[in-house]
Amino acid sequence: MIHFHNITKRYPGGHEALSNVTLNLEAGEMAFLTGHSGAGKSTLLKIISLIEKPTRGQAILNQINLNTLPITRIPYIRRNIGIIFQDHQLLFDRPVFDNVAMPLIIQGYARHEIAKRTRAALDKVGLLHKEKSMPITLSGGEQQRVGIARAVVHKPMLLLADEPTGNLDPVLSREIMQIFIDFHQVGVSVLVASHDLNLIEELQKPVVTLNKGKIIHNDLESLHE
Repeated sequence: MIHFHNITKRYPGGHEALSNVTLNLEAGEMAFLTGHSGAGKSTLLKIISLIEKPTRGQAILNQINLNTLPITRIPYIRRNIGIIFQDHQLLFDRPVFDNVAMPLIIQGYARHEIAKRTRAALDKVGLLHKEKSMPITLSGGEQQRVGIARAVVHKPMLLLADEPTGNLDPVLSREIMQIFIDFHQVGVSVLVASHDLNLIEELQKPVVTLNKGKIIHNDLESLHE
């Protein structure tokens, strides 16, 4: 699934966000990415999701070399990835249904298929009854659930989340993390960046810890031995 070998990412100005990072997440696995603010968690997720390219090293996703991937192929690869952000990035001038349906509309799905998949995704996150609501009327936890539904509506093989519970209270945070675990249990690969160490410890999943752009702890290595 994800195979990073000695990945380095240096931004203009010389800041090195990642330094010689080697990471393997096999298909169907779930892991948490932790570390201090600025440790490189978001940069790592951006490379996986083809928002950034590595400066050095080899990045492989589902047997595809991301370093040499033509720009024209990026949208097709992203169709296999669901991405959840801390700030939801919802369209506040459109109802919940339209927000979740957007990836399917862009990909040109038939109207009946869009309706079926969108309602199924909303049902998975417990928001089917809110499909006609405007995002502004939802709580923070509900808005995050809409973001998750939008990320999974096209049935991705990989789910990436960048601090998805950062603005939520402990109860809502557990509910959101349980949604990720539920997807993992049906075979979706999941990588979640989070600084909520207490919650991560409760969930007992593999942890990869970054410090100043380097991996200092990696539970996945022992899984693959």
